[in-house]
Amino acid sequence: MKNSLKSITRKGTMAAAILGASALVLSGCGAAPEAKPDAASQAPTVDYTACMVSDEGGFDDKSFNQASYEGLLRAKADLGVKINSAESTSSTDMKPNIESMVSAGCNIIATAGFKIGDATLEAAKKYPKVDFAIVDFGYETMPANLRSLSYNTDEAAFLAGYSAAAYTKTGKVGTFGGAEIPPVTIFMDGFLQGVKHFNEVKNKDVQVVGWGTSKSFVNDFTNTVKARQIADNMIADGVDVIMPVAGPLGQVAVDAVNESSSDTDAVVWVDTDGFEYAKNGKDVVLTSVMKEMGKTVEESIDMGLKGTFKSEAYVGTLANGGVAMAPFHNFADKVPADLQAEVDALKADIIAGKIKVSSGS
Repeated sequence: MKNSLKSITRKGTMAAAILGASALVLSGCGAAPEAKPDAASQAPTVDYTACMVSDEGGFDDKSFNQASYEGLLRAKADLGVKINSAESTSSTDMKPNIESMVSAGCNIIATAGFKIGDATLEAAKKYPKVDFAIVDFGYETMPANLRSLSYNTDEAAFLAGYSAAAYTKTGKVGTFGGAEIPPVTIFMDGFLQGVKHFNEVKNKDVQVVGWGTSKSFVNDFTNTVKARQIADNMIADGVDVIMPVAGPLGQVAVDAVNESSSDTDAVVWVDTDGFEYAKNGKDVVLTSVMKEMGKTVEESIDMGLKGTFKSEAYVGTLANGGVAMAPFHNFADKVPADLQAEVDALKADIIAGKIKVSSGS
């Protein structure tokens, strides 16, 4: 099944990678694709404008930008708000994009990503009558019109690391990041801890390549060539499960695994459910570490619309449903029979505080 998929998609995935890289260059700073909500479920339009500015990579990154943007689209459908948006393809786009949304008369501006944190705080202080919400960034202190949305993805990544260790056939799993920043390394910390926990309780010695004793980073979220080199090197080193924490570059790892010589190589996707989001991912995505960014973005917009917006640091956890591990989907009959029960028990223990998961980031 996977071999046939590889033979069909080898050229297709390479072409997609080239087209994707071209799109990043050509898309520039502009509006995201139009929302297409079900007309029957569309709420009556209200006099309130919700806006969003992306991190580099744009709104079709199949990752945190896209998931956050989907919260904006749902707010349009569910709440009837008008929407506007601006894509960033580099860090230099971010501040001007925020300014453009302010000039467009936005009542609330949601921003996505660690790199846009300083620009968001600066704008919130400069424009106190506009509400701001930021995904994947936290502050020690915030003005009254700023809400931060962070996620303890290390908790869900712990479950994914344990699952990868239970699944691996070679005894080697790996992870690499886009940039070495807290929203990236928190995934890697949890993944490593999950593998270590598996080794302890099962008396195994599954190795983690790319984090812990070694580090693997692309150093940005756009260099498809370097990301592919890292993924290929890991596979050549015997790694058969890779967790890329690199936004749109996660697709590069999916392509590498689809084109590998082994039918059992797999990917752990992050941010969204890669079974649904990754191109040609259904036969290679073992599971995914998800964070409910769209839900919390829509919640922030709803608070602004109702006049209940407040400055707070929201943190998504396993307990409140802000983070989760996706189902095994097509791998359900390929993982150990009792693995799902073990994952459920581990989740309960993390929520109960019996297992401590922490990130040094």
